[in-house]
Amino acid sequence: MTTTTAPEGTTIHVPLGDRAYDVRIGAGLIARAGAEIGPLLRRPRVAVVTDANVAEAHLAGLERGLADAGIASSALVLPAGEATKCWAELARCVEWLLAAQIERRDVVVALGGGVIGDLVGFAAAILRRGVRFVQVPTSLLAQVDSSVGGKTGINTAQGKNLVGAFHQPSLVLADIGALDTLPGRDLLAGYGEVVKYGLLGDVAFFDWLEVNGPALAAGDAEARAQAVTRSVQMKAEIVVRDETEQGDRALLNLGHTFCHALEAATGYSGRLLHGEGVAIGCALAFELSARMGLCSQEDPSRVRAHLRAMGMKTDLADIPGDLPDADGLLALMAQDKKVIDGRLRFILARGIGRAFVADDVDPALVRTLLADRLAAR
Repeated sequence: MTTTTAPEGTTIHVPLGDRAYDVRIGAGLIARAGAEIGPLLRRPRVAVVTDANVAEAHLAGLERGLADAGIASSALVLPAGEATKCWAELARCVEWLLAAQIERRDVVVALGGGVIGDLVGFAAAILRRGVRFVQVPTSLLAQVDSSVGGKTGINTAQGKNLVGAFHQPSLVLADIGALDTLPGRDLLAGYGEVVKYGLLGDVAFFDWLEVNGPALAAGDAEARAQAVTRSVQMKAEIVVRDETEQGDRALLNLGHTFCHALEAATGYSGRLLHGEGVAIGCALAFELSARMGLCSQEDPSRVRAHLRAMGMKTDLADIPGDLPDADGLLALMAQDKKVIDGRLRFILARGIGRAFVADDVDPALVRTLLADRLAAR
């Protein structure tokens, strides 16, 4: 993996053989989309899939950027929200791409946050047994995490991301300027994934976030670019070692076993955004680790203190509405993709920046933790 810096931004190369691609990070990339995407095209046309909120903010700019390079485009606008990651919208997307006569040598552009990136990437993976796609992530969560690494998929009634495929993008354009249009809650939700990277493998990055996180949230473009760059570097390093999550890549799921159960419990609704669930899940994972004697009691306190300082959700008490009891949440965890031979795998930590995969956690310990946190609601 290599990182290069130029006046127009930073490029991180993800070396995966014939599936290698670049992640570009900088301001103005949506306006330059035609020049960036043009070299990938066999014919000057693309299909763009986005959602209603992102379309209002960025679709016209993307279309101008493509037209400036002589690239024709057509667009499908889907509903905004996590509920869009479903069978019905996947079918709608695939049928639209087929009607648009998108061929295997064409390129589909996913313009939006994690929901659009996951859904459109999966549609591209199954359309004609695989067409190329470009990620143009417009949320902090998508820029630092979901747009990189090739995980695509949809949710089902049984759980989060249980249907999907590994399908690497051909290019990622992370326009830092797009973050200026995010509602504050969405930006902070994405910050949950940023914090995750420091917690799982880089204590120096977590130290940096404790100092610079408030500036990032307040709109500091340099802080945002640094946070996105370091997060992408860490994810790319892990993906290159373990593309299809046979080992190390599971570390990227720190907090996600708790998170996915909470998302299912709240119906993938606005009650809990994915990044908010990740933040709560990371805090719970560190508390579980401390209860097991793996890390100091100060570590979960430090994690929660930083999340609170950023104005984020930190615990089950911060989720509005009713939640299942501890046994109900454990049952939802049992549907997690990380279950192997019926045993839950958790990402635990021996300290901040020292995460590891554990598949021998006593469910009774998890049940007690959940019961205690539920009782504090």
